[in-house]
Amino acid sequence: MVTAEQAYAPPAVPGRWRQAVKAVARHRGAVVGGCVVALMILACAFAGLVAPYSATAHDYTAVLSGPSAAHPLGTDQLGRDILSRLLYGGRTSLGVGFLATAIGAAVGTVLGLVTGYLRGIVDGLVMRVLDVLLAFPGILLAIGIIAMVGPGEANVVLAVSVFGVPIFARVVRGEVLRLREQPFVEAARAAGTRSVHIMTRHLMPNVLPLIIVYATLRVATAILIASSLGFLGLGAQPPSPEWGTMLADGRELLTVAPLVALFPGLAILVTVLALNLFGDGLRDALDPRMRGETEGRVGG
Repeated sequence: MVTAEQAYAPPAVPGRWRQAVKAVARHRGAVVGGCVVALMILACAFAGLVAPYSATAHDYTAVLSGPSAAHPLGTDQLGRDILSRLLYGGRTSLGVGFLATAIGAAVGTVLGLVTGYLRGIVDGLVMRVLDVLLAFPGILLAIGIIAMVGPGEANVVLAVSVFGVPIFARVVRGEVLRLREQPFVEAARAAGTRSVHIMTRHLMPNVLPLIIVYATLRVATAILIASSLGFLGLGAQPPSPEWGTMLADGRELLTVAPLVALFPGLAILVTVLALNLFGDGLRDALDPRMRGETEGRVGG
């Protein structure tokens, strides 16, 4: 016997995720961006095997030297190998970006689901708090949080994740407000299904593609903010390597040894650009609104 909830359930699309993978594979920018990001993650994750030196090893006979066989990207003002520090520093920069985005997405998704579905006082109270957070520019909000809790990698993750919560909450809430009026949700409510079940089994699967798209795009922003905090001396503390910190160390040497600042700057640029390219491909493949616009243009 088919229940009303099953009758009005959204039709299952066979191989929806398989189709999304194929769509991403056809997107040249997404393929290039995904490959670059994957290489960066692998290189930094296995820095102990790839890096020629330790991140804190000094070679006082080659201070501020240019690229050579011994030091492929040269050395900094303390004789430390720049390539090694880039790889080890990538662990911090990428780790903070991905972890902070994951935390912000998880908390924001829960808040968006609850407020969008329940509405009422809960919705009004939570959204007003999030509006206050959104009133601050992201970097200023992060600096304010770091000023209260102190510098350090863990506190940077906290600051960047707090900045991401309102973004995800608003995106998810807007989608839930649209979905809660759909027949399959109304049928589930009429069948006496609990709210938690509706949010987790009916709404969450339909919101998940949108969350993935925005999370991919937000990782790039998180890396930029984390690097900015490191540049200001609020992130990883010396001698720990981090791309923003390395960029700050090289700013005073631009006229003497510009490579010290050039390579960490390029690492940030290439990583953020690759993430944005990959995110654009995911958006085209997974965001139903983007698919609808594309189909409309093709049909017209």
